[in-house]
Amino acid sequence: MAQLWDRLRAVVLGVLGVAAVVAVWDLYKSFGPAEGVLVGDTRVLPRTTELAMPHSWQMLQRLGEPVTSLPDAPDAVRAVWDASMFSLGLAAKGWVIGVVVGLLLALAMSAFRIVESALLPWVILSQTVPLIAIAPLVRRWGSELHIGSHIWSSEDSVAVIAAYLAFFPVAVGALRGLKSPDKTHVELMRAYGVGWWRTLLTLRVPSSVPYLLPALRLAAASAVIGAVVAEVSIGLKGGLGRMVIDYAVAASGDPAKPWAPIFGAVAIGLVAAGAIGLLGLVLRPFRLTGVSR
Repeated sequence: MAQLWDRLRAVVLGVLGVAAVVAVWDLYKSFGPAEGVLVGDTRVLPRTTELAMPHSWQMLQRLGEPVTSLPDAPDAVRAVWDASMFSLGLAAKGWVIGVVVGLLLALAMSAFRIVESALLPWVILSQTVPLIAIAPLVRRWGSELHIGSHIWSSEDSVAVIAAYLAFFPVAVGALRGLKSPDKTHVELMRAYGVGWWRTLLTLRVPSSVPYLLPALRLAAASAVIGAVVAEVSIGLKGGLGRMVIDYAVAASGDPAKPWAPIFGAVAIGLVAAGAIGLLGLVLRPFRLTGVSR
């Protein structure tokens, strides 16, 4: 009962947080200065004119209107749905690749201290490289690869870039989790002659679940960000990244339109995080079993 109440409270607080952001937005839109808030010559808050800042209900209303004035143009919500599913599919591929790579790195670093000393600084350093710089390189290098009958596509490049962001939290979180068991427990395993693999499966992996679940959730959000940014950098059509660019062009005459793909990106990010939450429910008995040992 207490766990159910905690989850319900988290949902209620989340909804209240979103409502507070919407209320602050509309209040500033209604009562803020038309030229925005300036500190010296620097504008720290945006203009509140109709062309610069739409109301929240105008953004939601725009989702139900056609994308363009053409007779057969789909509604914006339908276009955002299709683009969201496209980007979510690429992010899911990147997440899977990133999780596999991150877990393998964590296993290698936990097994051999020299591997950890050699790889961990590079794992951390990898996240300092901007995606907008490496995305064109990944696409060009990928186009030169020949893996059997598979032809490298721009979708593959986006998935790899999403994996590039996703593997980092998994590698770090899994490494911390695998090294989390008490030293006395590890020494007890050694005293009984338990091998490395059995110690891994019966002690280290169950102990790593509380560390791994937040890492997987962060990896899912990172994969979504990586997919959307990679679509922008590569120029891949069909996803939210390209839609953000295309809709931004219409911002001067239709200020609510560019927010449609942004809502789509937020939605798939929540879906990705929610999916990892369901995975946490599946792993909960396994985690409890590992702790009780």
